[in-house]
Amino acid sequence: MSIPRKFFVAILSLSLSYASFYGLYLFLNPRDAKPSEAREDAQWIATSHSWIDRTACKFVGICGGDHWRGQTRWWRNKGQLQQDRIQQSHLHSEDWHDPQAHPANWSKDERILREIPDYVYEYAPLVHLYSEEKYWPTDIADHLHHVTARRNYTLVPEGGLNLTHLAALNELNKGKHVFLTSNEDPEQAPGWLSGEKNIPIHATEANVREDAKQDLEWDGQVEGEALDDVARREGWYEVGEGTRHDLVRRGAMPFAEADAMIDSFDVEAYHEAIQARDKHAWRHRQAGKSQAPAILVVVQKGDGIVDAFWFYFYSFNRGNKVLKIEFGNHVGDWEHSMVRFQHGEAKAIFLSEHNFGGAYSYDAIEKIGKRPVIYSAVGSHAMYATPGKHTYVLPFGLLHDTTDRGPLWDPALNTHAYTYDYKSDVLRSSTASPYSPTSWFYFAGHWGDKFYELGDKRQYRFAGQYHYVNGPLGPRFKNLGRKKICQGRDSDPCVIKNWLDGPTKAKRWIGVGQGEEWPELEE
Repeated sequence: MSIPRKFFVAILSLSLSYASFYGLYLFLNPRDAKPSEAREDAQWIATSHSWIDRTACKFVGICGGDHWRGQTRWWRNKGQLQQDRIQQSHLHSEDWHDPQAHPANWSKDERILREIPDYVYEYAPLVHLYSEEKYWPTDIADHLHHVTARRNYTLVPEGGLNLTHLAALNELNKGKHVFLTSNEDPEQAPGWLSGEKNIPIHATEANVREDAKQDLEWDGQVEGEALDDVARREGWYEVGEGTRHDLVRRGAMPFAEADAMIDSFDVEAYHEAIQARDKHAWRHRQAGKSQAPAILVVVQKGDGIVDAFWFYFYSFNRGNKVLKIEFGNHVGDWEHSMVRFQHGEAKAIFLSEHNFGGAYSYDAIEKIGKRPVIYSAVGSHAMYATPGKHTYVLPFGLLHDTTDRGPLWDPALNTHAYTYDYKSDVLRSSTASPYSPTSWFYFAGHWGDKFYELGDKRQYRFAGQYHYVNGPLGPRFKNLGRKKICQGRDSDPCVIKNWLDGPTKAKRWIGVGQGEEWPELEE
């Protein structure tokens, strides 16, 4: 290829990239920036030491162009990997024990408020992680041992982070600008960031009894009327009072006061009952168990409606590439699925997907026995209902996630379970895990780094999209009191698909930002 032709191809590629990303920028930012956001952006641009870079960023939208690299070092040599495994060999089970919890003091009524219905476990989702994943599930207790609290970029003096006292960071402006920042450079791929020790114990569909397996050749179609109409008629489409925004951003940490002791809580008898409930032979073998616990939050909505949220945490989210340019990396990653029940019957499931998501009927979703089977995308960990390639936001597959039938994770085998009163914003440890701390839930800051400054060699921005973005907020900010099963605002439509791989794409929920942050209402 001649030099003029190469130059023409290079210019054409750059123009196409810019047009694509500028379109993405306009799509994801439909409203004008607030004055405070504009000031922060100006300060961010000013951190670059290059006049050319600052000028190109301000007028052309290409920021940190000299920082762009080919392939980031996402690998480690075998010696380093073995050393990381040795350092990570200990568990942080003591971090999950709240010394202030006194289940023996719970009254009968208090225990009822903390009970998880059996059907929540019977219909617990199974998650196929990607076969070539580099960033596996992580224990949030372990995550806290490798991060430091910062207010924006300034170190916050603290005596060590733990799950029992994490909400104390809300004393700094209600936690709004607090970031749990990695102690090591994410681009050097420290071992703890990968969560490799948490790869689930080998489990395949062959572990499941033949008579409980679903025919995987099923076409994913369910006959009958639109599920939205069914849901409205049956009374579970829109329920409850909705999330109170004055609660989720106030940074307070309420606790439920235990009544005077009436009877004792028999932990040993409870665990015997749990073991008796686990009837599947493959669960006795612990196939699918990960050392990284899932978080279960059960919300009673009244009139027999129960929402069971399953939260999955990863210490790192690796963004996707568009035309070989990578965007959207961030430390800390919260994903979730939610199953809605009516009188103990599973009706529908919601899967989080970037800053939007998809809702499906229980009948439509793939299952093993009663349990829904869902898929986690490589790198981004976005949740999908099928394996394969999933295009989002940009056309022609320019931006897409990929899922497959990799390791099968059974979150129910290692879970810290809670009940949540969304009206009073009270989280309770459940009878299933009575000593699980609750302070971490009320932490109002970010579970990862603040997006790096332009002067940082790891950062760049192209047409409004950053290489590194802010870490996400935690489960409390996922609209747990939602009326509809979908993640969006109560006024947004919610399409519950009665099919898989259908023509209707899951919508983007405007106003729900990076990490599925639930926005504050404007004063």
